[in-house]
Amino acid sequence: MALQALLASVTPMASLTIRNLDDGIKGQLRLRAARHGRSMEEEARTILRDAVTLPIKPIDGLGLGSRIAAHFADLGGIELELPQRISPAQPAIFGDEQIHGDPT
Repeated sequence: MALQALLASVTPMASLTIRNLDDGIKGQLRLRAARHGRSMEEEARTILRDAVTLPIKPIDGLGLGSRIAAHFADLGGIELELPQRISPAQPAIFGDEQIHGDPT
């Protein structure tokens, strides 16, 4: 009975095979694992875990839009004059749809 309870509490682990790995990459992984005192398999697990769980932070703390604007700031900007809206916006009609969902 105790064995059944133990087996029920074990979480299955996934397995991953990586084919066509460059020999140089494998060698670098082996060296990195040795530096950290781990097996190559544990080093690969650590690298993958860190890659998918650590938050990605921009180097300068700015978001993508701010970084793009800063990149092109020296070129100047364009200020567009927006026309005044005369009537309220209308929903788009696609295919055979009727306005406001009226089936007739």
